[in-house]
Amino acid sequence: MTTTAPPAARTTTAATPPTPRGPVRAWLLEGLADRHRGHPGPHAHPADTERKHSWWRVMCLTGVDYFSTLGYQPGIAALAAGAVSPLATLVLVALTLLGALPVYRRVAEESPHGEGSIAMLERLLSFWGGKLFVLVLLGFAATDFLITMTLSAADASAHLVENPHLSALLEGHEVPVTLVLLALLGGVFLKGFKEAIGIAVGLVAVYLALNVVVIGVGLYHVVTQPSLVTDWQTALTTSHASPLVVVAVALLVFPKLALGLSGFETGVAVMPHIQGAPGDDEEHPRGRVAGAKRLLTAAALTMSVFLVSSSFVTTLLIPAAEFQPGGGANGRALAYLAHDYLGGVVGSVYDASTIAILWFAGASAMAGLLNLIPRYLPRYGMAPHWARAVRPLVLILTAAAFAITVIFDADVDAQGGAYATGVLVLITSAAIAVTLAARRARQRKRTVAFAVIALVFLYTTAANVVERPDGVRIAAVFIAAIVAVSLVSRLSRSFELRVDAVVLDAPAQRFVRDCARRTIRLVPHEPDRRDRAEYSEKLRQVSRDNDLGSADDVVFVEITVADASDFESTLEVHGEVRHGRYRVLTATSSTVPNALAALLLEIRDQTGRSPHVYFEWTEGNPLVNLARFLLLGNGEIAPVTREVLRQAERDRSRRPHVHVG
Repeated sequence: MTTTAPPAARTTTAATPPTPRGPVRAWLLEGLADRHRGHPGPHAHPADTERKHSWWRVMCLTGVDYFSTLGYQPGIAALAAGAVSPLATLVLVALTLLGALPVYRRVAEESPHGEGSIAMLERLLSFWGGKLFVLVLLGFAATDFLITMTLSAADASAHLVENPHLSALLEGHEVPVTLVLLALLGGVFLKGFKEAIGIAVGLVAVYLALNVVVIGVGLYHVVTQPSLVTDWQTALTTSHASPLVVVAVALLVFPKLALGLSGFETGVAVMPHIQGAPGDDEEHPRGRVAGAKRLLTAAALTMSVFLVSSSFVTTLLIPAAEFQPGGGANGRALAYLAHDYLGGVVGSVYDASTIAILWFAGASAMAGLLNLIPRYLPRYGMAPHWARAVRPLVLILTAAAFAITVIFDADVDAQGGAYATGVLVLITSAAIAVTLAARRARQRKRTVAFAVIALVFLYTTAANVVERPDGVRIAAVFIAAIVAVSLVSRLSRSFELRVDAVVLDAPAQRFVRDCARRTIRLVPHEPDRRDRAEYSEKLRQVSRDNDLGSADDVVFVEITVADASDFESTLEVHGEVRHGRYRVLTATSSTVPNALAALLLEIRDQTGRSPHVYFEWTEGNPLVNLARFLLLGNGEIAPVTREVLRQAERDRSRRPHVHVG
């Protein structure tokens, strides 16, 4: 097969948006013409990353999201589960190590370039149903990442407001402080956010070290004061009749603690930054996958230890009233212990470390969205052209974060349910994806194991939604907005060229060269029997309807629609001679008219001569045919092909000739 090289002014690439007018518009839409541009940040595509890193350094990058949940997780867990919190946390850890970890190790194998579970499901589900399912998952992903931004900023403001040195100045101003932090975050991305693995490593190292000190001091006080354990046991037996009841309650309430499961999707997203092994194949980079598995395992084990120990010491050492809204430990349980047992100076250092890592977690989430949205929506044709530019997305996401902060009054507890919903839906979808992948690979034991894990996560998600429906409401808003914008965009972009390259094999090129000596005549043909009589009858009809003196130069074109829900694609054209005399060009595309237009323009560019194409009118209602084109890729072929050509080539004198008989 011979690949045609694209000329400098090639028209078969996707339509390029016009140059923006005005300095503000130009600044906002900078980079719009680069279709493959991703925002450089924690989730950048490997092409955007010059240097690879050891898996443990990349773990710190995902750790700013994962480990930063220690800033609020113990307090939320104690508020949600009370004295049962440590036992419920043990259940959560078991689900993490025996459920989420195996699932995402398999996801890492299936998506070595950081596509994640959404891409797995996209590959497993085709046609419009698959696209709509991906849009729904994108809604939940937006919930996850946006609430990561707002909840992290809200918790950072809680640490600022509750600090003894700042409380008199900032108390009662949680919402403005949170909005300022979010505005600073948006401002950084408007200016340009660069790779910062070194900063992430430093933040994670300092933060985890301080947590080791705080939790270690807390455990020392628990060990030296046995009455604390006795009081905790008494609280459990007073509230619940027997140990079995306590275990049952722990199993029932652990979904409320699902915040501790965050970080797995991010862990897969940062895979492109991991240094692979020598000789790694880019399509199947085994070294990178092995590093990602180590990353996921190390992060899960580290977080599990911190989750259990932090839940234990905060539950035993902090009075229950302090976890309530307005209490000193609300949203900042470990910081409360740091101030209480290590003094104001160490406590303030801990606050500063927590604020820094929480703010950086918001940056990680923002970068994730800026790379996630352009990865799918423009490729589906379900985003306006400006969605390829970074700054408009930053403004939209920052505005959404502002709205969520105001709606939830910068309350960490109130946002916990929405955050957990987004996290759990993504993990559940990942569990379903790996179950289907194992089934297709005919791995029976793994299929059963992953199916059981998927059922557990389905229960966990359902329990969380019933208990705290805010997450579904927020996700529903995002889903509705994404679907609405996507459908409008898809309709408005239906008449674009939608072919990024045309590839002609050797016979196809020969047909084009031969015809270019005279008049290039193409006849679109929907094949039926493909016998000699069918092609002969089609030639007679074309000659009769268009008053052609000779049909010797006619080349048939047969476009097969594979998946009409796809948008942009490469058009691979094959040439063959049937029944000894009929030259036929065949190709597969998501739509017939757009593919024909791309082929016509490519032939014009190769030969320097405008080809002629001969259609017959399609029978039936025009509105029905238009709907068939939008949904099924065919329908009223002639006028749609002509409209695609008109939009792709504004110079009428250079436009291929369209005849309809």
